[in-house]
Amino acid sequence: MAHRFISSRSVPSGGRLNARFAFICTISLSFTYVCYSVIFFCSSTIMTKQGTSDEKGCPLPPPGQNGPIEGKVSGKLNGCTLLTPDVRFARREEARVPGSGQPRDRSKHAASCCGNLSRSVPATEYTLNNLTVSQKYGNKKLPNALIVGVKKGGTRAVLEFIRIHPDVRALGTEPHFFDRHYDRGLDWYRGLMPRTLDSQITLEKTPSYFVTGEAPRRIASMSPETKLIVVVRNPVTRAISDYTQTLSKKPDIPTFEELAFKNRSLGAVDTSWNAIRIGMYILHLDTWLQYFRLSQIHFVSGERLITDPAGEMGRVQDFLGLKRIITDKHFYFNRTKGFPCLKKPESSSQPRCLGKSKGRLHVQIDQEVIEQLREFYRPFNIKFYETVGHDFRWD
Repeated sequence: MAHRFISSRSVPSGGRLNARFAFICTISLSFTYVCYSVIFFCSSTIMTKQGTSDEKGCPLPPPGQNGPIEGKVSGKLNGCTLLTPDVRFARREEARVPGSGQPRDRSKHAASCCGNLSRSVPATEYTLNNLTVSQKYGNKKLPNALIVGVKKGGTRAVLEFIRIHPDVRALGTEPHFFDRHYDRGLDWYRGLMPRTLDSQITLEKTPSYFVTGEAPRRIASMSPETKLIVVVRNPVTRAISDYTQTLSKKPDIPTFEELAFKNRSLGAVDTSWNAIRIGMYILHLDTWLQYFRLSQIHFVSGERLITDPAGEMGRVQDFLGLKRIITDKHFYFNRTKGFPCLKKPESSSQPRCLGKSKGRLHVQIDQEVIEQLREFYRPFNIKFYETVGHDFRWD
């Protein structure tokens, strides 16, 4: 018996050896797991502070968040001030990627951190590393709306005015897809567009679309529900402005009178000259109405865009289904240029006016020539007024 007792105490059984071995392994693995967890936590914290915050400590949204941020937010957002519509009024520029012909968005927006909001603003409008949420997390989409015309009517002004709206993202250059580059395909066209959130409108402008016979069918093929904006202007004034621009580039061209008439003494106007033909608005509109409802087309008065920019842009915002954010407070009249400019944004020391090519002093045309052209355009204008249901008072 004594021998058995001593043997059992000095030589553990096989089951006890296995239990002890399992216990030791468990302790070792647990210790290793704790060590790795501590190391991983510390490194992740450091990387998060460096990689997901801007230099003032503004956090980025959660990884993988690339859709719209719904609702409105007021007060602090993790210690950062959201970007208000007034701050979004900062100047934007579109530059082309060298060698590719493809626009690259270089929009710059001001944002401040560690401040409080004085009012509710859309949660989509705060900046992330100098990019808006839409620029960083949005998608490139085919445009919902197009400014299709007309040349020298005021299309650039409408584009620059509407693109300060926080719910609009616009291409700054003219892609000429539906008149010159249609063979490149819709994927190429989509690639030119700025990134937008689902709640934002994608917009582009190419004034020559309005007088391109194939453009209405091609645009309807892309989307029959596309909204169209046409900026129209007194066709006589528009033709003189068109000629003035051409003359600045080609000083040796014939006079306006020589180009405008086949036989001036007989009053025979040369409708083959593009500067004259563009102003025959009803002829071009008839083609568009074969593919689009009149309710899908909004006509902006180029004259009222100068005298009442806020009123005209208010109607544009209504047409696009946008809240009226662009108002009188955004404009002032520049007497030197002769048209309205955007007031100084918070991020700039300069007011925002259109370029030097806008507001160019027109060539002086004989009053008799002007009267002859007014008579020529009158029947076209009257038919245009009747079709769109608005008298632009050009006569």
